[in-house]
Amino acid sequence: MTSLKETLGRYGIWNFGLRSEDPEGLTERAEATAELEELGFGALWLGGSPGVRHAVPLVEATSRLVVATGIQSIWQYGATETASEAAELETAHPGRFLLGLGVSHAPLTERYGRPYATMVEYLDALDAAGHPAERRVLAALGPKMLKLSRDRAAGSHPYLVTPEHTAQAREALGELPLLAPELKVVLDTDPDRARATARDYLSMYLGLPNYTNNFLRIGFTESDFTDGGSDRLIDAVYAWGDDDRIRGRIDAFLTAGADHVTLQVVEDRPRDALPRDGWRRLADLLK
Repeated sequence: MTSLKETLGRYGIWNFGLRSEDPEGLTERAEATAELEELGFGALWLGGSPGVRHAVPLVEATSRLVVATGIQSIWQYGATETASEAAELETAHPGRFLLGLGVSHAPLTERYGRPYATMVEYLDALDAAGHPAERRVLAALGPKMLKLSRDRAAGSHPYLVTPEHTAQAREALGELPLLAPELKVVLDTDPDRARATARDYLSMYLGLPNYTNNFLRIGFTESDFTDGGSDRLIDAVYAWGDDDRIRGRIDAFLTAGADHVTLQVVEDRPRDALPRDGWRRLADLLK
């Protein structure tokens, strides 16, 4: 039986736009997802707190690609409903869906409170509804949530992290659980322009304490968060430059212990754009 790590492969794509519910873009989203499969990516991670329903048309448009929620907020979707929808999708397309769960962020969630305890309760409810732990991962940054990913899920999908965090996460998880960090990529060789694109995109995240607290834990300081992020921070959480530089940054996560790196192409365009040329270039440089 093929393991989850083997099914996902080394590389996936993370994207907001493919989660859209706009009916006019359904055909384009299906075609783009099918192309990702043809390009050799093992998984598609949907951003923007997607639910199981957002994965369904993309699973149906492909034959092998795993579609994952990256990450579904536990405040937004009920556990029982999620388990039922995931079971239905698993029955129709075995092994093609992976449930990624996270606690989101206090500034984005009205009911936010007791995030760790609430995640434990959510996992208890999933278990009671029959959802298998091996078909879910957690968006874990800190030590407690990483251990929960090890003990109650198939592993972890950390967002906005560095190779140094990846090494620490691997140590916390142990050898067997999946570790699938997200990495942002700017396909631009001009340092000033690439960092400007990166800063514009990063600025929203620097207002979310879950991320800034994690950066502080791994050695950054408050000064790294000003003016959209220091060069040191930008260069740590982004891959940018020519093909060799970008491949080197991706390989750094694998060397640090990642099993699968999910790549988010960042461009000077709306967040929900489908950067298909960028995906093609990534596929070429990863050969």
